[in-house]
Amino acid sequence: MGEIYIRHVELLGFERRFIPSQHYVYMLLVKWSDQSEKLIYRKYPEIYTFHRSLTELFPIEAGEIDAKDRIIPALPAPKWFDNQKATETRQGTLAEYCHSLISLPPKISRCELVRSFFRVRQEDESPPSSLPFKRNETYLMQKDKSRTNTSEITGPIILETYRAIADYSKSTKYELDLQAGDHVEIVEKNDNGWWFCQCESRRGWVPASYLEPLESPDETEEPEPNYEGELYITTNSYTAVEDDELTLGEGETIEVIHKLLDGWWVVRKGEETGHYPSMFLRAKGEKLDTTRNENLRKAPPPRRSTIRNAQSIHSRGRQRITQDTYRRNSRRYLQHRDPRGPRQQASQPRSSQPEVSQPRSSQPEVSQPRSSQSEASQPEVSQPRASQPEVSQPRASQPEVSPPQSPAKTQPVLQEKQMNNGNGSPSTIDPTPPPAQEPQGGLPTVPPRPSRELILERCTEHTRKKVSIRSAS
Repeated sequence: MGEIYIRHVELLGFERRFIPSQHYVYMLLVKWSDQSEKLIYRKYPEIYTFHRSLTELFPIEAGEIDAKDRIIPALPAPKWFDNQKATETRQGTLAEYCHSLISLPPKISRCELVRSFFRVRQEDESPPSSLPFKRNETYLMQKDKSRTNTSEITGPIILETYRAIADYSKSTKYELDLQAGDHVEIVEKNDNGWWFCQCESRRGWVPASYLEPLESPDETEEPEPNYEGELYITTNSYTAVEDDELTLGEGETIEVIHKLLDGWWVVRKGEETGHYPSMFLRAKGEKLDTTRNENLRKAPPPRRSTIRNAQSIHSRGRQRITQDTYRRNSRRYLQHRDPRGPRQQASQPRSSQPEVSQPRSSQPEVSQPRSSQSEASQPEVSQPRASQPEVSQPRASQPEVSPPQSPAKTQPVLQEKQMNNGNGSPSTIDPTPPPAQEPQGGLPTVPPRPSRELILERCTEHTRKKVSIRSAS
């Protein structure tokens, strides 16, 4: 009876473990030729190390001599720090890799290296126990994802190249020493402003503020400001050092309006805006992960404005938005979004008082004195108009609209009214005007009386002759 070999390898999902530190392991169901099935756990760096050993054992089949002869599938290199998203999206690639590996010729798929890697280990049978306050988390793979991400195992990964603008000395073992002018390749851009880079054979974290692109001083991946804002909560307090920064305490709710790649986001608190370290923020509703980035710096990265002796290869500087522009645009957006905000509410009572502004637009008493003075100074013109009561009567029925009118101004009007009625006895004139009809809503105000020249121009020839004869007498 020959040695047993592997018939099938199926990826079931992955586990998130916390002992000795947070890490992820993949769950693989291995079916052997003796009809046995075993469940094993493997980290992705272990799988990649096995893949490298297999390519060294079979260089021809790995395409290292001639690419046309390659039959061993490719496998992407692991990231320096794995997170849940990367582990989940890599499942399709790993499932396709295991399927292709077992389908290779027997000299490869049944070799000792493959059989020993997929054998059950002691830690597979008795995995580390969970913490009393935090248990291991299991994530099962969906069936339709096993063959959908085959494109992930083809094509090389092209890394971006940046240049160091100043010398940087590392302060922890996880960082990287740089000198001005060094070219580095970016492996990962973290939102907190610390980028994982490799310079020749060295790898480590570097502040993004010490790096610049080779093509232009501006970052093409940097998003535009979003003045609508996203709600975040501060996880650590920070005291402002520069004038354009904000001082906030722990647990405060703010709005992020611009996510900059250097890790210093522009936030809004009320109507004030300023820079704040993104590593001290978490999205509202998101649980605080204390184990995230456990090997990273606990302090925010330095800002570019604090770097001395910066040497750039570009003639112009990086385009930056000033805090005055952020503050001005933010206030405009807030006023547009909430017209009843604090600034609008302070000025709203002055603009929404109908009892003050309405009389100014409908005050007939302002034009009435002027028309009454013209009647007193031109009695000869008002005589022909005595035959038109429909014009003069409405004007005579509105004295009470103008309480400030003095008796000296109203007396000529009463005398003219006496002459037009033909009554020579002053005792028949009632100085108290009749009660005026209440104006109905929507009626226009009485226009001012036209001038003498305009009346003579519009009247008939017969009337003009009578007026001229009366004026001559």
